[in-house]
Amino acid sequence: MYQIKGALVNLDSQSESKGNILLVDDLPENLKLLTEALSDLGYTVRSVVSGSRALKTVKLKLPDIILLDVKMPEMDGYQVCEAFKNDPEFCDIPILFISALDESFDKLKAFQLGGVDYITKPFHIEEVVARLEAHLTIRKQHRILQNEILNRKEIEEILYQSKSILSGILNTSLDGIAALQAVRNPFTGDIQDFRCLAVNPIISRVLKLNPEDLIGKCILRRLLLVPKLFDHFVTVVETGDSLDEDFYYPTEDSCWYHYFAVKLGDGFAIAIRDITVRKQTELALQELNYKLQESNRKLQEANHKLELLANLDGLTQIANRRCFDDYLATEWQRHQREQNPLSLILIDIDYFKRYNDSNGHQGGDDCLIRVAQEIAKVPQRPTDLISRYGGEEFAAILSNTNMEGALQVAAAIQTAIANLAIPHDNSDISDRVTLSIGIASLIPTTELSLEILIANADEALYSAKNQGRNRAIAYVT
Repeated sequence: MYQIKGALVNLDSQSESKGNILLVDDLPENLKLLTEALSDLGYTVRSVVSGSRALKTVKLKLPDIILLDVKMPEMDGYQVCEAFKNDPEFCDIPILFISALDESFDKLKAFQLGGVDYITKPFHIEEVVARLEAHLTIRKQHRILQNEILNRKEIEEILYQSKSILSGILNTSLDGIAALQAVRNPFTGDIQDFRCLAVNPIISRVLKLNPEDLIGKCILRRLLLVPKLFDHFVTVVETGDSLDEDFYYPTEDSCWYHYFAVKLGDGFAIAIRDITVRKQTELALQELNYKLQESNRKLQEANHKLELLANLDGLTQIANRRCFDDYLATEWQRHQREQNPLSLILIDIDYFKRYNDSNGHQGGDDCLIRVAQEIAKVPQRPTDLISRYGGEEFAAILSNTNMEGALQVAAAIQTAIANLAIPHDNSDISDRVTLSIGIASLIPTTELSLEILIANADEALYSAKNQGRNRAIAYVT
């Protein structure tokens, strides 16, 4: 019942553990089963038999996730979970409950206390591993997101410091500063160039000239590294509108400069600031924002995968047993309120064990997939649900459907599988894969329970098998 399918792992090829797991269960056989299975899959596993030992063990080395039983002596699983969640050092460790208690109250209590998931015993190890890996993925993505947030704060701190440095440079006149006068055409009055009246060492260093080579000279048009700047300066002088823009041109270690120019007489004054660090920081922040968006996207994908794992059968990709149980309970309540008939069809592949023995597990899996997908095509209404009930059994929940309608659906299912014509050499009734089907239908009432509907369908299925298989039998009261 707890066999792992397709879980052969070459431990020699794994250099690192897939995660640290703490198992807490008072039954040694459960601990042994989970420890061996998870260790074979590459996890590092520690196990304890009581809640008090779990509280002591976790302090030695923090686990990535805790698998916790509910019913234990001294401290039950709920108390252990509450103790972890009340401790700031351990409250972020995901706790996955595994218990024989399957009442909604027990599950609700587990989630209220901070559990991330709840698996009911007896469990399938494949399900445990699937949910375990899903929660470990979410935890890893959460850690990545936290690291990205910390990195972003560090970048923001760098940006803040850079702005403070630039402000200090401005206050001490370490920005490039110059004053220039317009040189006009004597006939047209148009500005032809600008004469340098004053310049500080910062600008001369950028232009790679000595201050004495600039002052009094009409060389601005020739020296400008950004040609359109000349037209901007003319606009400042002629209109009085200031210039306040960033410009790019590489000079040694710098490449971005901020220009602030205002009209001064028949010329202008300008302050030039090297803003390369600020621009690089902005680019770094843009890159960090992109990484954060990617982390959020991956986290959403992980959540979506977890939702699929919770509701889909991993092999056949139709609804799983958990989805079946939840949906049947919901539809039972709805039909009880509306007093409409609810039908259930249970389906079993005839002599499937023989098919599996002769065709191998892979062949058996392929058969299950084809049968499941074909059955799922038969119902046409969105309120109907086809699910894998267990092993080679499937189930169909038919809303607002009486026995006559359910029999029609059952006949359509048998026809669909017959049309598949899957060879079955070891069947006693046909050389093709066939189905035995049990059908039950009733109007839910407060005096009845959904278990009665399941039991009736199961009894009808049993009759179909006893009467020779390859047939659909309706339960008759």
